Amino acid sequence: MARRILWASLALAPATIAVRYAANPGNTALFVLAAVALIPLAWLIGETTEHAAEHTGPGVGGFLNASFGNAPELIIALFAIGNGLPQVVRGSLAGSVISNLLLVFGVAQAVGPEKSLDRRSLFAQLGLCGAAVLLFVPAVVLGYTGPSERHAAALVSVPISVVLLALYLAVTGRNLRRHSRLERAAAAESAWPLPLALTVLGVATLATAIVSEILVHSLKGFASAIGASEFFIAAVIVAIVGNAAEHGGAVVIARAGKMKLASEIAVSSSAQVALLVVPAVMLLSLLFTHELPLSFRWEELAAMAGAVGLAGATIANGRSSRREGMLLIVAYVLVALGFLAAGNR
Repeated sequence: MARRILWASLALAPATIAVRYAANPGNTALFVLAAVALIPLAWLIGETTEHAAEHTGPGVGGFLNASFGNAPELIIALFAIGNGLPQVVRGSLAGSVISNLLLVFGVAQAVGPEKSLDRRSLFAQLGLCGAAVLLFVPAVVLGYTGPSERHAAALVSVPISVVLLALYLAVTGRNLRRHSRLERAAAAESAWPLPLALTVLGVATLATAIVSEILVHSLKGFASAIGASEFFIAAVIVAIVGNAAEHGGAVVIARAGKMKLASEIAVSSSAQVALLVVPAVMLLSLLFTHELPLSFRWEELAAMAGAVGLAGATIANGRSSRREGMLLIVAYVLVALGFLAAGNR
């Protein structure tokens, strides 16, 4: 019954797009409609990734889910840069790294069975996240010794972005080759053909991007109704919305007992945001009127570092744990409350 409801509710995505362009609803109503429409889309991405992973193994499957799931974040970030909202972009990207490591990974462990994890692969991805946090430091320091949007901070951010991209491509390529050698197995009879799964993933990602863009454009009106700061909205609400695919995919797959794949989705998605999406957005911002220096707030940098440390502690024994999953969720709630109290820069 639940699956039938989810399949039927996929109609909410085209309905949201039609309402956005054919009618003139209030921002609050449009925000709620778009948020609800993202739920079945996230489920579809998770369901499709599970079918694709039958052909590729959990390591490559997690990479596919992270790639398709992070596409909306890249698109949302570029829209925000075009609108001259650098704080929103940095907040949403930092919040994405944090929410994947704490909230998504935590929920996956909390709802799934206690099973073994691929420590080597997960620690490689966490190492990338940690390296990104360290590389952000020079730009963050410049952001606190002068205007955060000054040109000098943007100039320093360019080589940082190039190093991040090179590091990501090198480590991830090596990791994917290891997975392709060790984990490829015969797919189950019920699995969709790989070309069909990838096509559905692409269509679902495109729909998610469009609905996410609608949600972000209606977010200011919704934010004014709840009286939250722009920083909190970006680092928590926009980040969670952008991660809807990872949330849905990780939960669906964890409940199915595939903890290796669920953990790969959460952790590899954080690494991909930190080392692929962030530098890509920064370099693409050079084509816009407004550049995007990687001058994150100290709260964002500290929270990302803490998320890496906590996630690493839960992976250390090589097994998922519901208790440790709840610990990660509580940590995320505390981070969100800290962001709420911090206010705008």
